[in-house]
Amino acid sequence: MDNLRGAALMVFAMFCFAVEDALIKLLAGAIPVGQVLSIICLGGLIAFVGWSLAKGDSLWQPAYLDPKVLLRSFCDVAGSVMFVTSLTLIPLTTASAVIQATPLVVAMGAAVFLGQAVGWRRWLAILVGFIGVLIIIRPGTEGFVPATLLAVGGMLGLAARDLFTRGLTVQLSGPQLATHTFALVVPAGLLLTALRGQSFVMPDVDQSLILLGAIVIGMIAYLAIVAATRDGNAAIISSFRYSRMIFALVVGYLMFAEVPDVPTLIGAAVIITSGIYTLWRETRLRYASLNENPAL
Repeated sequence: MDNLRGAALMVFAMFCFAVEDALIKLLAGAIPVGQVLSIICLGGLIAFVGWSLAKGDSLWQPAYLDPKVLLRSFCDVAGSVMFVTSLTLIPLTTASAVIQATPLVVAMGAAVFLGQAVGWRRWLAILVGFIGVLIIIRPGTEGFVPATLLAVGGMLGLAARDLFTRGLTVQLSGPQLATHTFALVVPAGLLLTALRGQSFVMPDVDQSLILLGAIVIGMIAYLAIVAATRDGNAAIISSFRYSRMIFALVVGYLMFAEVPDVPTLIGAAVIITSGIYTLWRETRLRYASLNENPAL
């Protein structure tokens, strides 16, 4: 029952993220994307600060200055800025397909940098997943769109964030880490706007409502993920993250009349299949390790 509840919450969170991505893409046609990102993260920052105050937690944590925490937030900021920028330049479905490779990069990074054992089957799955990314990007062909590399950069940044999160030794909760990141994304978005030579645009009523919707939906998605991973088998539940691609396909078609081409669909299918296999192997090996060492 815990797995079923967690899977349902994860699917719901992925639906929310797909809608939030679409709202950002919709707004970025009239408002600088850096400004959109800053406003959304400012709204999230206010919500998390209010959450902390309601719980009686201190707003400042000395661990915020820990080098690993700073590197984690920097990667999160860089990944978010590049991914959100890619949403304005390439189809929503293409950006969403590329971001599906994040768990594969995390698995590879855990083996290379954290010393986690990865067998040849998972290495093969990771390699196949990267081939799926190349199918989507199509480097050296007429179908290559340089802006797709921004989505790749965003994916790498978010994967690095997850790796640094695994390696953290300080005691910071999820909301505290999110507060730290959002506090850095707000000025980063404004800096992006300035570097692109864009001016601040005052949102009208409709745009303000869309911004508010993106803030609320993003917060709901975050809370849903926290609830999803609290109970049950984390690897099984995490495999439902790939439902985001399905929602991106539907939302992209309904809101932007996007019809992804065959290479994008093939590449996405390859990435998702490889990712699910990798998670399945990790689950089997974890269970085997626990059976051999019950004390763990």
